[in-house]
Amino acid sequence: MKKSEMQFEEATAYILNKLSSELPAHLTYHCLAHTQDVVRSARQIGVAEGIGEYDMKLLLTAAYYHDAGFLKGAAGHEEESCRMAEEALPGFGYSADDIKQVCGMIMATQIPQNPQNLLEQIIADADLDYLGRDDFFTIGNTLFDELAFFGVIKTEDEWNALQVRFLEKHHFFTYTAITSRQQKKEENLELVKQKLP
Repeated sequence: MKKSEMQFEEATAYILNKLSSELPAHLTYHCLAHTQDVVRSARQIGVAEGIGEYDMKLLLTAAYYHDAGFLKGAAGHEEESCRMAEEALPGFGYSADDIKQVCGMIMATQIPQNPQNLLEQIIADADLDYLGRDDFFTIGNTLFDELAFFGVIKTEDEWNALQVRFLEKHHFFTYTAITSRQQKKEENLELVKQKLP
């Protein structure tokens, strides 16, 4: 199959439609806005890292599909996202190798992150791009609400302690994310630490 046969627009429109109409309302963080944010960040990092047009389409496909598994449930959602990509993408002209790469990128967003190549590093950084941005607390609040809904955390102190542990363990992989997000992430970490009792 020639590379040009990949129907990127149709493949991404298909999953966007499912996400916008079928995601449960209690997913305040893993919602359509998060997927769109990750796509935006992946594109920005991908451009800065100099990836080619074909790799960019694979990267953005993975970004659109990376949390599709939440349509079925939170547990093991990366594997489910992969399964959904494997099911849908052949119908949009993606080759077996394309889909393997897309699944590799989806799995690279799993925590703890362990990306194996540049495209996987880009999506891993894009998925957690907000950690080093000004909207860190705004987006964090949506994750707090979601985790509270699932009973993962009950109090703001528990949440802040969780955030500190997460931020201290997390690291960016790409040169782009390290140079543009690391400093702000450290500032955000200090602000969270100040909230601890």
